[in-house]
Formats: sequence, C-alpha cells, structure tokens
Amino acid sequence: MKYKISLLLLLFTAMYSCQNADEKRRAENAKEAKKKEVIFNNINKGWTFIDEPINEISEQKLNSWTEWLEFIKEIGDKPRKTIGAFQKKSRAISKKAMALNNNIPPEFNLPQIRSRISILITKIKMLDLFIHLNKIPDDKVVFLVQEINKELISLERQMDKIVEKAKIPKEEGEADFLKMLDTTRAIPSSAPPLDQNTPKIE
Repeated sequence: MKYKISLLLLLFTAMYSCQNADEKRRAENAKEAKKKEVIFNNINKGWTFIDEPINEISEQKLNSWTEWLEFIKEIGDKPRKTIGAFQKKSRAISKKAMALNNNIPPEFNLPQIRSRISILITKIKMLDLFIHLNKIPDDKVVFLVQEINKELISLERQMDKIVEKAKIPKEEGEADFLKMLDTTRAIPSSAPPLDQNTPKIE
C-alpha cells in the first residue's frame, strides 16, 4: 500500500513538474518572440536607403555604369515581413556593392571615387555581418544604414564635383602645366650616384 501511495505521489510530482516546465518554456518562447518582433520593427523602421541621384548630370553619366544601376535598384527594394528577408537583402546588397569596383566610367575612375566606394563596401559588409548574428544588434544595424546613406551622399557629391569641374574650360597651356606637375612622367636621372668615398678636390 505504501508502495502504491509513493508511486502515486511520484507520478503527481512528475506531472506537475512537466506542466511547470511546459509553462516556463511557453513563457520563454513568448518572451523570445516579443524580442524578435521588437528587433524586426526597429530594423524595418530604420531600413531606408537613399536610392535617388542628387544631380541630373551625374545621373546621365552613370546610366552607362550597369553595376551602379543594379546596386541602386537593389538598395531601393525594401524587404518585407521577416528578419530572414532583411538578411537575404543584406547579402544581395553586399554582392552588388562589391561589383561597384568593376567597369567604373573613365571620368569617375579616380582615387577619390575609388576610396569612397571602398568605404561604402566596408560599411555594407559590416551591416551584413551584424544582421546575420544570432542576437541581432538592431541599433547597430539601423546606425549602419544611416552611415551607408552618408557614404552614398558623399560618393554622389564627389561625382558631381568631377562633372562640374570637367565643364570648366581649361586655359591655354594648362594641360601642359598639369603634365609637368605629374611626377610619374618625370624623366629619371641618368647620372650615376655620387660615391661618398671619392676624394673631393678643393
């Protein structure tokens, strides 16, 4: 009889602890779902890229740069519904950004443009890294979207400066003067180097 009562008590205890564990698991799942919802809402609210050119002249010049057009189209399409969609979009933006180093139009293939593209790519890669973490730091993701927008503006303004500068007519002889300033075109000295051990005549 005592054995049956002990077994019955043990059974009730096991059932009660299982019920408690289930309730605890459900509460934790609900809490986790709420966290994910907050993260999603923050990212969804902050995920706004500038996808419009800031100058019509630059836009005309960039129409032949396929990689740029594809990149702008990619950042213009906002993902919907899930964090997974944002992660997928981030990966796609990263790939398109990497391609910006290819086929840069000759008038924009300059160090100041290349350096800005490099900074833009770095920030996009950081965004892609953060959004793929197990615990997504939504504040950092939103901050990086804003930073990417700043880099896009900086890049487009630099392009505008180049376009505007190209419209200014050069003065007579300016092209020759600029060539003379170019140190890469300098004629190397053909004289042998001075030997320090050679006696000097005074």
